[in-house]
Amino acid sequence: MDFSAVITEWFPYLIGGIFATLGLVGSALLLGVLFGLPMAVAQVYGKRPIRFLVGIFVWFFRGLPVLVLLFLFYFGIFPGLGMDVPAFFVGATVLGLRGAAYQSQIFRGAIQSVSEGQMIAARSVGMTKLQSIQNVILPQAVRVALPGWSNEYPNILTDSSICYAIGVMELMTRTSQIVSQTYITMPIYLLCAGIFILLNYAGMRVLHQIEKKIEIPGFGTGAA
Repeated sequence: MDFSAVITEWFPYLIGGIFATLGLVGSALLLGVLFGLPMAVAQVYGKRPIRFLVGIFVWFFRGLPVLVLLFLFYFGIFPGLGMDVPAFFVGATVLGLRGAAYQSQIFRGAIQSVSEGQMIAARSVGMTKLQSIQNVILPQAVRVALPGWSNEYPNILTDSSICYAIGVMELMTRTSQIVSQTYITMPIYLLCAGIFILLNYAGMRVLHQIEKKIEIPGFGTGAA
């Protein structure tokens, strides 16, 4: 079968896989921030029992391979809770929680890089501890963390391909289905690899532009 004809016929199907992959990555990044940032604050400013629980979470999700986590949630945890959820939801949840474990450490380091004097100064003008964290510490810490946090994008992008194991219809799954239908192997997998490279490049370019928009010259990402 002619490769160009195969691409013409199947490329719309691949486009659907690209959107599914980007959906996984976007959902996982958002979930990672929503969980990772509070966990970072808890690790720096929380009481010892809270720090212990966050440490267990981080240890668990960083210590297991993505494939094992996918199987645990898809075949064990969600069914055990009586929840019949789509494979896409499981994939996004696992990638997001695993991402949160890594991102919490990025944010924690950024928070700790902000001088303690900032907290003392904020408290001295009448702010509560929570207000000081929200209005003084975190705005600076996020700028410091952004270059490291942006590296989560390619990590999650590449990990998203493992979701084929539970049937998520992302780019890798659809590529494998096309190969099984057409028996054209290497050219189609090379095309898939090229798409991943383009997605990686485009995403990192966007994140780099965001870094430049929010950087403060002489501070954080703008430091010489």
